[in-house]
Amino acid sequence: MSGPSVIIRTTTRADIAGVVELQRDCFPPPFPEDLLWQAEHIAHHLEIFPDGQWVAQQDGRIVASCTNLILDEANWQAHLDWENTVGGHFLRAHAPGGTTLYGVDLSVAPASRGQGIGRRLYKVRFDLVRTMGLARYGTAVRMPDYLAKAAGRTPHDYAHAVAEGSLTDRTLTPLLRMGTQWKGVIENHMDDEESGHAAAILEW
Repeated sequence: MSGPSVIIRTTTRADIAGVVELQRDCFPPPFPEDLLWQAEHIAHHLEIFPDGQWVAQQDGRIVASCTNLILDEANWQAHLDWENTVGGHFLRAHAPGGTTLYGVDLSVAPASRGQGIGRRLYKVRFDLVRTMGLARYGTAVRMPDYLAKAAGRTPHDYAHAVAEGSLTDRTLTPLLRMGTQWKGVIENHMDDEESGHAAAILEW
C-alpha cells in the first residue's frame, strides 16, 4: 500500500518554518550550522524570485525544498566559491535578466528519500529553464562521499571517477543520471569537510 502522495508546489511564507526545520534534518553535524537557511533568508528568496522556490509536501509536512536564483553569464562562467557565486544566504547575486538558472539547494528529508522527490524537483527546474528561455541549468554540488571514498584522490580526480562511473557518490551520481554533465570542480567552495571543501560543477 503506497503512502500519502507528494505534492510539488511553489514555496509560500507559510512554509518558512517547515523549510528551516527540514534543513536541520537534512544536514546534521558536522555540517556547519551557519551554512543552513534561517527564516529571514527564505523570506528574502520569496521576495526576489518567488517562481524559483519550491517545496514538496506529504501528509501536511514539508519533506523537501528547492532554492534557486538566476545568474548572469559572467558569474556562471567564473565558477567562484559559493558565497561569491550566489551572494550569500540572501542570494544577492540574483540577476533577473541573466542566462543561468542556478540550483542553490535541494533538500529531501532522510525519511522521504528514495521516492523520486529529488528527481521531480529537478524536472521542475529543467521545465523552468525552458519556460524562461534560459541558456542552461547550472549548479555546483556537494560530494558527500568524498571523505570516505577518495582514497588519496584530489576532489577533481574523485569527481572524474564518479563521472566515469568507477565510483559512486550519493549526491553526484544521481544528478549525472538525470542528464546533467560534469564540467569540473571548484576547490574551496564552502566549509564542507565531507566534500573536501570542494564542489562538482554540473550543467544541463
